[in-house]
Amino acid sequence: QVQLVESGGGLVQAGDSLRLSCTASGRTFLPYNIGWFRQALGEEREFVATINWRGTTRYNADSVKGRFTISRDKAKNTVYLQMNSLKPEDTAVYYCAADADLSTRPMDYDYWGQGTQVTVSS
Repeated sequence: QVQLVESGGGLVQAGDSLRLSCTASGRTFLPYNIGWFRQALGEEREFVATINWRGTTRYNADSVKGRFTISRDKAKNTVYLQMNSLKPEDTAVYYCAADADLSTRPMDYDYWGQGTQVTVSS
């Protein structure tokens, strides 16, 4: 019904930047409410950032600390996560999810992408 595809991950050095993309397709009313989550090996899935259809955003300040920015391009059905000043602690699989209005809880999201790996080395 709804397909979400993440891209943009990779292997980078500490201090580098990455821009992740989440592109949605599959139904007439596209899921403009999008959340980003991440999950390190052996860890629980962690909320990163979310944006709703109006452009309102919410961040996990404890983990992001002003380094990440979420944005959207409705014409391209795409939500972005700009990640700056990356740290080894940011290493995880990053997932985008839909459709929940600014929720920080994975259980509230009905659709998930396959994830994209971000690895930050020191």
